[in-house]
Amino acid sequence: MAKLRFGVKTAQHHAEYTDMLRVWKEADGIEAFEHAWLFDHFAPIQGDLDGPCMDGWTLLGTLAAETERIRLGLMVTGNTYRHPAVLAKIATTVDVVSNGRMDFGIGAGWNEYEHHSMGIPLDSPGKRLRRFEEACEIWKRLFTQHLTDFDGKHYQLKDARNEPKPIQKPHPPFVIGGSGEKITLRIVAKYADVWNFNGRDVETFNHKLGVLRQHCAEVGRDPSEIENSIQVMVDYDDLQSTIDQVQQFVDAGCTHIILNLKPPYPEKIASRLAEEVVPKISG
Repeated sequence: MAKLRFGVKTAQHHAEYTDMLRVWKEADGIEAFEHAWLFDHFAPIQGDLDGPCMDGWTLLGTLAAETERIRLGLMVTGNTYRHPAVLAKIATTVDVVSNGRMDFGIGAGWNEYEHHSMGIPLDSPGKRLRRFEEACEIWKRLFTQHLTDFDGKHYQLKDARNEPKPIQKPHPPFVIGGSGEKITLRIVAKYADVWNFNGRDVETFNHKLGVLRQHCAEVGRDPSEIENSIQVMVDYDDLQSTIDQVQQFVDAGCTHIILNLKPPYPEKIASRLAEEVVPKISG
């Protein structure tokens, strides 16, 4: 099995910038943590809808400048919120600012309230996924080519430029979230370096992993090239339950572990997790 890689996530809903910065700077100084995450929503998706929720990409660029070592990304960016060529420019900027530490977390988009309230079109799931697949190809080309032409059903580019290029070569790792068996996992098989399973039970994870392996065989991809990722909510009052849940997924083949933190964040929570959770999970 590949090395276990642990990270923390501070979703922005109901969280203050200074508190998130405190957690990220603490995690940045702890070798046990290799990655840190935000999410891509414009309003809280849990709790009171009227609470604060800062923009993910703007905040990610800020935290990139405030940290030195830890990898960073959004889990995950909704393709529907921005034209893929615009997102390529945003993501490249963050990769440059971070000196090549950006993981490119991406997904098809799904939140009905955000789309309807902001007047952003929300297509049917099938159409969103077909748009997303075209976007993946656009991102790959813009990250690696001088000029990009693209004549798809949903997007068209002509002599599109993205300079400078990302620091990471050939491009930042694609971290794709989603578990749809017909289309999403096929896109994962084609493009992902990391697949994030967005469910909670190991039985479903094992089933989806089997489907992903089938898609890999069909597209000629070695499934061992794709890391398997899971997010687990940390129970501050019962860390053993967090350990037990993570261990189930590690036993099933997960190597990319994201520990979700709810605000308010306890003081020195990253240090506590590094001392009391990470060492107790065996690969």
